[in-house]
Amino acid sequence: MELAPNEALKTFFGFDEFKGEQEKAIQSVLAGRDTFVIMPTGGGKSMCYQLPALMMDGVALVISPLIALMKNQVDAIRGHHEDKRVAHFLNSSLGRAEAERVKLDVSEGHTKLLYVAPESLTKPETIAFLRSVGISFVAVDEAHCISEWGHDFRPEYRRIKPIVKDIADVPIMALTATATPKVQLDIQKNLNMVDALVLKSSFNRDNLFYEVRPKKDALKQIVRHSLQNVGKSGIVYCLSRKRVEQIAETLRVNGVKALPYHAGMDSNTRSRIQDEFLMQDVDVIVATIAFGMGIDKPDVRFVMHYDMPKSLESYYQETGRAGRDGGEGRCIAFYSHKDIDKLEKFLQGKPIAEQEVGMQLLQEVMAYAETSNSRRKFLLHYFGEEFDEVNGPGAQNCDNSLNPPVLEDRQEEAHLVLSAVLEHKNKHRMGFYTSLLTANKNRQMEDYGAVDSAFWGRGAEEDVDHWQGIVRQLVVLNYLRKEVETYGVLHLTDKGMDFVGNPSPLMLAKQRDYSDVDAGDSLAQTRGSSGGALDPKLRGMLTDLRKKISAEKSLPPYVIFQDVSLDEMATHYPTTADELLRITGVGSGKAAKFGSPFLVLIAEHLEAEGMEKTDSLLVRSSGSKSSHKVTIIQLLDRKLGLDDIAAGIHGNRDKVLDEIEGIVGAGTKLSLDHILEDALDEECLEELFDFFSESEDDSLAEALEEFDDVYSEEELRLARIKFLSEVAH
Repeated sequence: MELAPNEALKTFFGFDEFKGEQEKAIQSVLAGRDTFVIMPTGGGKSMCYQLPALMMDGVALVISPLIALMKNQVDAIRGHHEDKRVAHFLNSSLGRAEAERVKLDVSEGHTKLLYVAPESLTKPETIAFLRSVGISFVAVDEAHCISEWGHDFRPEYRRIKPIVKDIADVPIMALTATATPKVQLDIQKNLNMVDALVLKSSFNRDNLFYEVRPKKDALKQIVRHSLQNVGKSGIVYCLSRKRVEQIAETLRVNGVKALPYHAGMDSNTRSRIQDEFLMQDVDVIVATIAFGMGIDKPDVRFVMHYDMPKSLESYYQETGRAGRDGGEGRCIAFYSHKDIDKLEKFLQGKPIAEQEVGMQLLQEVMAYAETSNSRRKFLLHYFGEEFDEVNGPGAQNCDNSLNPPVLEDRQEEAHLVLSAVLEHKNKHRMGFYTSLLTANKNRQMEDYGAVDSAFWGRGAEEDVDHWQGIVRQLVVLNYLRKEVETYGVLHLTDKGMDFVGNPSPLMLAKQRDYSDVDAGDSLAQTRGSSGGALDPKLRGMLTDLRKKISAEKSLPPYVIFQDVSLDEMATHYPTTADELLRITGVGSGKAAKFGSPFLVLIAEHLEAEGMEKTDSLLVRSSGSKSSHKVTIIQLLDRKLGLDDIAAGIHGNRDKVLDEIEGIVGAGTKLSLDHILEDALDEECLEELFDFFSESEDDSLAEALEEFDDVYSEEELRLARIKFLSEVAH
């Protein structure tokens, strides 16, 4: 007896009703029609192909990008069925015997869902096998992987359609949680789904709170938030594996149950970490984008981005892992212009078309981060969905909506921008107009003869950043449209045309300034990073004490403690030896030699001011200030040179010197004589030692200026390291 979809839903899964567009999608596949399902994370996409697979004759072929995702899906469907043979995966993780067992179950008709990686699908033996069995339909999961405009483009996905056509003439279902109109068209075109039924659910996750913060002391904020939410699950995303390891370790030593996760780990380790997170043995996962796809953990309470992702689709996908159970979900991103600059540099050397796509995606990320309007409205606008930022579901769930910025009438500036776009016939991108209005002469301006434009220099009283902010808000407010097809060329909308003809007051928000933010983070232990002191009075007293001790010992002040160390002392008020060791640039040697009078001074200051120490979140550094301290000391003891040490820590000569500076700066004495012998003679060293003895500067800048034509930067760094190592011990 054939079951109706609602009856099958109850029989196989025990649910009484469908969610959203599920039933329409299932009916479409059952009718033999190509179907395109676009649903947000947690919207129930899997059901759209799982249920018809169980209802139809033959086996449904599910193309999925990740082995972990396949395993989770197979385990889930087996949990609803008495015969575990009902679902299998076929990928590189299986041995020959296991693969043959899977094929036998499929051939005998026991299996209704077969998950295959796109890489496996291209193998001739896989194609031959699939031709021999009855395929009911093909489901392409994470279909955005097809599109170069998607956040997770995979070339193998481009080959799916011809291979499927070669195997069987069956309906195709494409599913994704993120698809802009551009990506949607790209998917349909590549899979030849022109006449497909498109079912698009709202992308609004009304329980998620969106917030963007300047990237100032981001690591401290991550530690603080994690400690305030002990026992709650969270994910912290970073772009580099090194940063993942650093943040995870810092969280751990500060009492947070945290683990790192990235593609550089072996598969067994990654699986173990996933399981520990799912079983709540660990609270926070610090990860690259390798983590999360297919991980169905409903109670993730916060997702934090230490680095902004490369696209808004990635951001939406990653933040979508929070609050999938409908409960609390806080999404905090740290943003700095410097991070965007780094991402732009990564595009250099890539094909022009790829560069342009990448730049366009980054522009959208910047616009989201810098907007002063509703972030929810901005995100939904990006996915082609309108949203009422006043009364819509979750309208107040973002930082800009909860604390609206002060608005100013920018009628004249908006009219100037829109008129310039109209005058130049909707032919250019944002950079053209900002350069035009600010009279910024460059190659583009020369090529287009912009100097002769009536708009040349009309907005020169403001800088480029100001005009970029105006343009971005005009795009979000639908006065301008950014053409994705032409990589961001600006077009006037009907609304914009009306405004040019009939200007009226237009309230826009002043953009936040992210340009002076230190993207390096003061806790990253980088050279010269400093966040400033919270207690200026104490900072001055510490400076005077340092100067007094330096005079007594005939040492430059920075040899005693560097500025960053004094800044942190005046912020966190260390009064014990253990607390002092948590301060950047303070090792056990330096603490023992110079620390005591500083601790006494801080304690006396607290008493004199009637202050009680509170938990000022003195973030404990993750072990040694140098991540390779032991290795470097051992290699130096073996008299190895900089290149050999660099190979030993998988870095370069500059990285080695950075690490050595950190070790010496924290108070450990090192022997560099074998390295210096090849670089500087005794007379040169004597000259440089005299200079460093008289210098009060905490950096190398003064020496570089003084000896620019005499010594290289590396020679000066080596001499300074030897000076610090000898005179401070």
